[in-house]
Amino acid sequence: MVGLVVNPVAGLGGAVGLKGSDGAGVQRAALARGAEPKAGRRAAQAVATLLARRPGLRLVTVAGAMGEDSARAAAVPYELVPSGGQDVTTAADTRAAVTALADVDLLLFAGGDGTARDVLDAVRELGAAAPPVLGIPAGVKVYSGCFALSPATAGFVAADFLTRPGTAEAEVVDLDEERYRRGLVSPRLYGSLRVPAGRAALSGRKAGSSDAAPATVEGIAREIAARLRPGVRYVLGPGATTAAVGRELGLATTLLGVDVVEARTGGADLVAADVTEGELFELVRGREAVLVLSVIGGQGFVLGRGNQQVSPRVLDEVLGGVSGGVPSSVSGGGDGLVVLATQQKLAGLGGRPLLADSGDQELDRKLAGHVRVITGYRESTIYRICAASEEFYG
Repeated sequence: MVGLVVNPVAGLGGAVGLKGSDGAGVQRAALARGAEPKAGRRAAQAVATLLARRPGLRLVTVAGAMGEDSARAAAVPYELVPSGGQDVTTAADTRAAVTALADVDLLLFAGGDGTARDVLDAVRELGAAAPPVLGIPAGVKVYSGCFALSPATAGFVAADFLTRPGTAEAEVVDLDEERYRRGLVSPRLYGSLRVPAGRAALSGRKAGSSDAAPATVEGIAREIAARLRPGVRYVLGPGATTAAVGRELGLATTLLGVDVVEARTGGADLVAADVTEGELFELVRGREAVLVLSVIGGQGFVLGRGNQQVSPRVLDEVLGGVSGGVPSSVSGGGDGLVVLATQQKLAGLGGRPLLADSGDQELDRKLAGHVRVITGYRESTIYRICAASEEFYG
């Protein structure tokens, strides 16, 4: 018996540039900007994958957007327990749903780091009666280590766990979103959750990049500045490394937002800072553009974590259908995608690939191959990138 809890507002602020979804005010602002809830859809992907591998299991969830809607969307049989079910939920609703599903063999929850904290609070109250849990990544950042690499991977991991039970501890990270929006990234360990064993298929906790030598990051920025082609628009994703590119160009770009700059002879101009997905699409539509994205340390994600503004339609527009015009030696996006990472950050992956979880599994598969990673001034390497949903269960 598997339980399902969905935080329907998880990830709501990502594509519209709000850098999180915690709090009713942020959620209202996200909806006002045209944000579309996606957590339910990602939960449906997970349970559809799970039921395809284990068709006889019992899926138990709560009413409405907190689970039932996802089960219906996945066209799988389900049972309901009385708890919550509102379209707009609070942390208390999540905790109540976890408590109502305490008797399951495994609890799946869809959300981000804030949802993981709420689940952990409920698990602490349940004590020894709490089931093991597994996160379906649906938040903006997803720094905690209790999440599967992708929704489909969550389904695969859950199915394997029901066949071969075994658990391990995974960390839950607490991040103050208000400080985060001001560019102050200060995650702290909030606790740990018991998750299915098999850490390779889990995202792992984000590793900080503060230990990287400043000269290395500045070298990467110098290399990008030297590669700029006049008339081309460059989309700078969030992160300290891409922020260094902005500094090298003398532009007031943002640390955690997505910015667009246009190169000219002798420099570059800031076209727009901290754009939403809709704004970004309009800025690159019909233009030659290049995505400049950094790697999340310890996890390896290039797409789908903190940069949801780079949506599937933006990717398709910039990369021209992804597969077209890609050199055979460097597949995975060709000249339209430039990845930045220090050698230290790549070494920290231990040979694991870079990951794409754009929200469109087919597009992620097209991106799979190899990309050039800029690691310093006049320094680069070729590194494998793959769809997060297929790395361990392709």
